[in-house]
Amino acid sequence: MIIGAGGHAAVLLDTLIAQGEAEVVGFCDIDPARRGMVIFGVTVFGEDELSKYPPSRVVLINGIGTVKATAGRCAVYERYKRLEYSFASVIHPSVLMGCGVSINEGVQLMAGAIVQPRTVIGENSIVNTGASIDHDCNIGKHVHLAPGCTLSGDVRVGDGSHVGTAATIIEGVSIGLGVTVAAGSVVIRDVPDRATVAGVPARSIAPQTL
Repeated sequence: MIIGAGGHAAVLLDTLIAQGEAEVVGFCDIDPARRGMVIFGVTVFGEDELSKYPPSRVVLINGIGTVKATAGRCAVYERYKRLEYSFASVIHPSVLMGCGVSINEGVQLMAGAIVQPRTVIGENSIVNTGASIDHDCNIGKHVHLAPGCTLSGDVRVGDGSHVGTAATIIEGVSIGLGVTVAAGSVVIRDVPDRATVAGVPARSIAPQTL
């Protein structure tokens, strides 16, 4: 069952179709306007439908994916974990993954992503389309690395942070907890918790509240 039925959820279903293995029961979405929709042959149900599937019968996939929904994505994951559900990791067949990479529960590696050796990716994180992570990086929980972003070697990204589309983080930089890195930014120095940075080079523009 995929939680959510927006754009990211549709991309996840497309990835599962490319894998050719998983049976998708349906989408589960709280928006009444989406109920009954069919996406690539799979029906969108209301949240109540999930009660028919206990944790022993179904594995979940977190389909919440936008920067504005970072807190919501985390809340969905933690809520269903408390109910003893498990989350599947989703890895597109085109992903390139080096030796010694460690991915935790619910991680999503989308089409064209590159993850180089000895990188660790925390639970419920997204490495989106075409994102590149070099060697020895440590990505926290509930992180979203947006399409086309680049992390050089030995970068640290704290829990709940968002690295925007086509942003670049140079080698050895640490990104704090709950940080937003704006699209197209180039980060050349450490970023403190809950900051929002933008520009080339990136500078703080506002606090980020989770």
